[in-house]
Amino acid sequence: MLGVALLGCGRIALRHAELLSRNEIKGAKLIAVCDIQPQRAKTFGEKYQVPYFDCLEAMMKECGNKIDIVSILTPSGSHAQNTLQVAPYKKHIIVEKPMALRLEDADKMIEACDKNGIRLFVVKQNRYNLPVQKLREALESGRFGKIVMGTVRVRWCRDDKYYKQDSWRGTWAEDGGVFTNQASHHIDLLEWMLGEVESVFAKGITALSHIETEDTGVAVLKFKNGALGVIEATTATRPRDLEGSISILGELGSVEIGGFAVNEIKHWNFVNPLESDKEVIEKYSTNPPNVYGFGHKEYYMHVIGAIENNTKALVDGLEGRKSLELITAMYESIETGKEVFLRFQPQKCKLGYKQ
Repeated sequence: MLGVALLGCGRIALRHAELLSRNEIKGAKLIAVCDIQPQRAKTFGEKYQVPYFDCLEAMMKECGNKIDIVSILTPSGSHAQNTLQVAPYKKHIIVEKPMALRLEDADKMIEACDKNGIRLFVVKQNRYNLPVQKLREALESGRFGKIVMGTVRVRWCRDDKYYKQDSWRGTWAEDGGVFTNQASHHIDLLEWMLGEVESVFAKGITALSHIETEDTGVAVLKFKNGALGVIEATTATRPRDLEGSISILGELGSVEIGGFAVNEIKHWNFVNPLESDKEVIEKYSTNPPNVYGFGHKEYYMHVIGAIENNTKALVDGLEGRKSLELITAMYESIETGKEVFLRFQPQKCKLGYKQ
């Protein structure tokens, strides 16, 4: 049984704590929680009946011998610093998306974990949604033939009330905009499905929210395999969430997974249909109760298995860095008004810097 501690007790921590405290993750249990806001830590600790702390050092001193994994669930701008603080304790690290806001920080995280002989796992739970897994299987088996285009759409509602819940939300230094936060999972899925990106051209605006960053943006991608990609993302959908989707078009088929958490098969069409296609459509068309989807449970199970069996992680630090590089390139394009070719050195990107 691996012991898990949560560093950060905000909105997303609820999802992690619920799974770990209800024995839903076989092989793992919640050991302790920590947050720099003492009352928030106390509320979490009492709710889930575990020790609570407002200092990482104190938590490790008292509970360190029981902790095998630290899940870093703090604001995005703190992920890198927190990882560097945890790494010397030689506990495996799970970090929520995005792994960092700056590429140089992501590199430092990877280096620190390697130096201390620990595993770094980046949360990309939507890869474990069953429809997404089926889409991946179809791609790997060549059912699409030549890929023509991939598109992701994030049309969610986040009003000023949401952004005012915490002072870091919607800031360049601690959060980023819709591309970095809400759409990062979908951007990861598009890159996972279509492979390496050659270049990107993006535009972003702050349409409705009173924040520093963009709440609405679009991007056009060119992949190294010749396919094109489109990213459409906004938190300015009103009055409620509309969709979180991905579609893949190829010479031999087209698939769209929609719902509001990439969890509902809308279209599953192939030139050469299989008998199993009927089952796929019927079985994998369930929409989850919230935008987090069903993937966190499967994600934790994967992490536990990777640690216990010393197997490769689906999303380690290097894999998590890929989507961060793409997002950074998108912001570079927004600031320069130019197409950005990947494997570049950011010059104008505001992400991770105080304005």
